[in-house]
Amino acid sequence: MIICAEKLKIKRQTDIIHVWCVSLCVSVQVGCDPQVKSAPLFLDVFCRSLIILCTSLSVVLSSVAVCDGHWLLAGRHMFGLWYFCSLEEQHSSVSAFKVSSNCTTHLEEAGVDGLGAGLVLCRSVITLAVVSAIFGLELLVMSRASEGRDSSRRWDLGARLVLLAGVMAGGGLATFGLLLGAYATLLGFTLTFWCQFTATFLFFLNGMAARHIQNIPPLTFTGKPDKV
Repeated sequence: MIICAEKLKIKRQTDIIHVWCVSLCVSVQVGCDPQVKSAPLFLDVFCRSLIILCTSLSVVLSSVAVCDGHWLLAGRHMFGLWYFCSLEEQHSSVSAFKVSSNCTTHLEEAGVDGLGAGLVLCRSVITLAVVSAIFGLELLVMSRASEGRDSSRRWDLGARLVLLAGVMAGGGLATFGLLLGAYATLLGFTLTFWCQFTATFLFFLNGMAARHIQNIPPLTFTGKPDKV
């Protein structure tokens, strides 16, 4: 009887150890499940870096367009954000035009009603758009140097400022087009005008992309393990 009791006790202990080993193996397999893999960090870093790069390019383009300001050539007149100039033809074998000394900041002399006040509004709005984009770009860069909730807040605020820059720059372009619509032709717009147009498009595109990438949940890739 004593021998039987000892054998039964040893068997129970063996069963307990076996159950414990099985549960341990199951927990290890679940914790190291090869079916779930985190999204690669490279894709997120690449997209955010590309947004920052394109925003920087659009700030440079818009700054050049505003500082130059000569946006429309109509006949022998050059309309700009800051000046109105008259052009005179050079007498040479090659027909060409040059800007005479007859440039003035009194835009009312162009003979367009409301041009002076309208262009003041236009250049003010576009200048504020560049300032908004610069602050937004700074926040986007700062968000890459921080972590956690602060990084998300800075990125979201920077994206909003870049998108706001696109709205204001678009409003400035629309104002310029409405004021000088009677003189505007597709070939009359200068290179600096198209620089501003491209910058406005990039402001919109980068702002929406930055907002969208911030709302994307973390990706996981699932797959079935190969059967042996």
